[in-house]
Amino acid sequence: MSQSTTAPDSVAREVRDACLCLAAQRASRRLARHFDRAFQPVGLTSWQFSLMVALVGLGATRIGQLAEFLAMDRTTLTAALKVLTRQGLVAAVADAKDGRARQIALTEAGSDKVLAAVEIWRREHGAIEVQMADGHARQLRDLLTELAMLPAMKD
Repeated sequence: MSQSTTAPDSVAREVRDACLCLAAQRASRRLARHFDRAFQPVGLTSWQFSLMVALVGLGATRIGQLAEFLAMDRTTLTAALKVLTRQGLVAAVADAKDGRARQIALTEAGSDKVLAAVEIWRREHGAIEVQMADGHARQLRDLLTELAMLPAMKD
């Protein structure tokens, strides 16, 4: 019979107080839940909104490029895109340079949905920024962007 050991409370405090991953995950979950509730009237989740806004910015793009931009694996992205495709919000279109290849593009209905959701996003995002100390939202965005670009963080 093996004896169980328990990590000291100091380990939990150390990770809780210093871990970038834990802090980012907690904040991300809380923000996602907040925006999921806010986007309910337009029938989107926060993740769907982010994905569709990425398509607005990138235009029609190959799934690999979209996955890289969103820092996610292709399999997870493909599953998310299937839902949006069934809803008529995105579509696979022929690549202008290579007719055999497909690109993902926002449909007109998808564009309309983004325009409806962005008004909600502006309101909710503004309210969150007001609750944060002056300038901290911008600083946090800048720091998270910097973290995502670190060479050691590349997949």
